Amino acid sequence: MKKIALAVLATLVAAPGLHAAEIYNKDGNKLDFYGSMRARHYFSDNKTIDGDASYVRLGFKGQTQINDQLTGYGQWEYNVQANNTEGGTDATNNTKTRLGFAGLKLKNFGSLDYGRNWGIAYDVAAITDTAPIFDDLTYSYADNFMTGRSTGLLTYRNNDFFGLVDGLKFGLQYQGANDENSNNARNKTIGTVNKANGDGYGLSASYTTPIDVTILGTYATSKRTAPQQAMTLGKGDNADIWATGLKYDHAGIYLAGLYGQGHNLTPIKSSIDTSRSGYANKTDNIEVVASYLFDFGLKPMVGYFQSKGKDIEKIGDADLVKYYDVSMTYFFNKNMNTYVDYKINRLDKDNPLGIANDNQVGVGLQYQF
Repeated sequence: MKKIALAVLATLVAAPGLHAAEIYNKDGNKLDFYGSMRARHYFSDNKTIDGDASYVRLGFKGQTQINDQLTGYGQWEYNVQANNTEGGTDATNNTKTRLGFAGLKLKNFGSLDYGRNWGIAYDVAAITDTAPIFDDLTYSYADNFMTGRSTGLLTYRNNDFFGLVDGLKFGLQYQGANDENSNNARNKTIGTVNKANGDGYGLSASYTTPIDVTILGTYATSKRTAPQQAMTLGKGDNADIWATGLKYDHAGIYLAGLYGQGHNLTPIKSSIDTSRSGYANKTDNIEVVASYLFDFGLKPMVGYFQSKGKDIEKIGDADLVKYYDVSMTYFFNKNMNTYVDYKINRLDKDNPLGIANDNQVGVGLQYQF
């Protein structure tokens, strides 16, 4: 049984695709294929989410050795929903390209890539993004400036500080404007105010100590588009986020927590008054998770997530996210696991924005390679 835990632990801490199927490796050129099939079903008190939510995720990672110092690399990842009828319309737009970028890495001097990638502010959010289902993070969303996966990202990363300090990493990132009035093909597809951004930049840094404690920090700021500034809620030229976190990961024990503060960054929409939508002027964000991987493959996890909006026009302070998460995952081996995840919603029933406050449960079976 201990072998199961060790194999699973290696999978959990590895980069995506590290245990992928190698389909080509010759003359300094390597291509890996990875993916997962996730059978999933939701239940909730008020049917906020309910029913089948199965999907398939596939990707390629490749690299080419240009010389003894320079390496080229690229990655593409795609998500396909398996809960639609054949020929049906995917109204939630979940059949999508998640990642797609290419870059160059110079030994000891870092890497530089461009494309659809993870935003630099996600470097901190990632430490608490560990729940099997209900990872409703407080400030990280796809295509929300540089807080999650997004488009048009130029990213520089350096590990071990030019080879001089083990465990010290830093990254720098620039994002070009993607607004509704540009010729960017991405926005012709998305066509929503919340999926746009002006020019932005960000940075992150982390240090992993010899006792497996990692200290992290990030800051990112972006210009807001004219339609974003014209929305009812949230005023200001810029959207910005700063966050700091701590993580301990050793021998199956995982503890992580973060605190962050956003300005004009978190999208909100009132279901009570649909004309009132936009961004929170300010949010205070807290996320904490703890888990333990037993030798026989069982991994319980608990977490707490809260995002409180501050000074919202005509509302004042209001919770945007507030819930406990309790999950249980069992790993048959590094390729197969099953799980149940319970979201205990702590939002008030009469919260001023009318955000859904029901408890939710999800169950699933996952095969990955």
